[in-house]
Amino acid sequence: MSQPQKKHFTAVHRRTLLKGGSAALLFGVWNLAWGSNIVAVRIWPAADYTRVTIESARPLQTTQRMVQSPPRLAVDIQGLQLDSTLRDLVAKVRPDDPNIADIRVGQFTPDVVRLVIDLKQPIRPEVFSLKPVAAYQNRLVFDLYPVNPPDPLAQLIASVSGPAGSSPTTVASAPAAPRSSVPFTPKTVPSENRDALGDLIAQQIERANGNPEPTGPATASRPPITARSRPTAPLAPPAVASRTRRLIIVAVDAGHGGEDPGATGPGGTHEKDVTLAIAFKLRDLINRSSVNGDPMRCFLTRDGDYFVPLAQRVEKARRVHADLFMSIHADSAPGGNATGTSVYALSERGASSTTASWLAKSENDSDLIGGVNLADRGTAIQRTLLDMSTTAQIKDSLIFGRAMLGSIKTIGPLRKAQVERANFAVLRDPDVPSILVETAFINNPVEEVKLRSPSFQSEMAQAMMDGILKYFAAHPPLARSGQI
Repeated sequence: MSQPQKKHFTAVHRRTLLKGGSAALLFGVWNLAWGSNIVAVRIWPAADYTRVTIESARPLQTTQRMVQSPPRLAVDIQGLQLDSTLRDLVAKVRPDDPNIADIRVGQFTPDVVRLVIDLKQPIRPEVFSLKPVAAYQNRLVFDLYPVNPPDPLAQLIASVSGPAGSSPTTVASAPAAPRSSVPFTPKTVPSENRDALGDLIAQQIERANGNPEPTGPATASRPPITARSRPTAPLAPPAVASRTRRLIIVAVDAGHGGEDPGATGPGGTHEKDVTLAIAFKLRDLINRSSVNGDPMRCFLTRDGDYFVPLAQRVEKARRVHADLFMSIHADSAPGGNATGTSVYALSERGASSTTASWLAKSENDSDLIGGVNLADRGTAIQRTLLDMSTTAQIKDSLIFGRAMLGSIKTIGPLRKAQVERANFAVLRDPDVPSILVETAFINNPVEEVKLRSPSFQSEMAQAMMDGILKYFAAHPPLARSGQI
């Protein structure tokens, strides 16, 4: 090779190396800027739905498609490099997740990460983005709803024929101060308005006992009983159909959950964990109880660590035809020195106190923190506002709240001796008495210790149970219409 050729070759080679080095450098900077974009990944499994979230420093752009056989969701995330945080998503899938079988993730193209979620059943996915709020940065959310979700009402009915319903250990018909001494005689329900739910319960129990199905609907009336005492003469044993013709359902709402931890105490205790622990204890008490021989069942708006929007909590209670609704909380207050238990009912106007107003705003912000798909949120909120509680419902809620205060005050101090009022979104159910109980203030160090204690949680659950029984003793559940 001649000297001029050698010089030319050396110059070309140097330019090639510089160009390649620059490209490698640019790629490294690009990879640093985009590849480290993922902050955290989370999976929240539940029978209602499973949520997958990818938290990032900047908004993520995606395209997705659903494949039906076998069911899986394929998602392409633009402008992203696969990193260890994204790979962690694979290990976060739990074997008991009712919706997700597996997750696969890989670098589909140099700037696209493909996420494939293998599903256990047909799913209706909702994919949406959330802007930064509270402690969260940008979130990409996958809500995976079963096409055929479990029917909570059918599950409650079926549970009556199980061990928990066959021999209740707690009788809920404890006497309370009567409104009058006039005998209470429920009206006989016409055949076209009989309790269809009760009839179905009776038939299931008959089948479970190996007996032929009842030839007709369960009777809808009971012998007159005075409010002061039970009859002195023993009554003939009632038929199974009569004894189980009415299922009394109490909806218990454990506040917050999943992406929404609620308030946090100075020792790191999350409100969502305390409320669920108390709800579980209360559920066990309710499921062992009855009112005048009619079985009680507790319906939990959430039974695990997952997020449920406020409007959905109300809607879920309505779907099971709850007789009462009670939301459990353990919030914080400015200053960290607030103490005592409070009971709240809905106010369509202003709050009864500054604290009530502050707490209502704090609780109503749960949808912003937990994350609601804005495409669906407007319809749900509009429906709830159109169904705002009537004056009669608020009156019944205040009665229920006073009964609850009378029981809770036996285990500790009350913040206020009367039921307070505020516009809590979760109390906007026009069908049943609805209250919210602030068990204690979790940002008070002393009260946080109590809230973490299983013994206090049990005491609070028992006091709530006593309040429910006290309300039902003075206000027996009405016969259901046949439209169930």
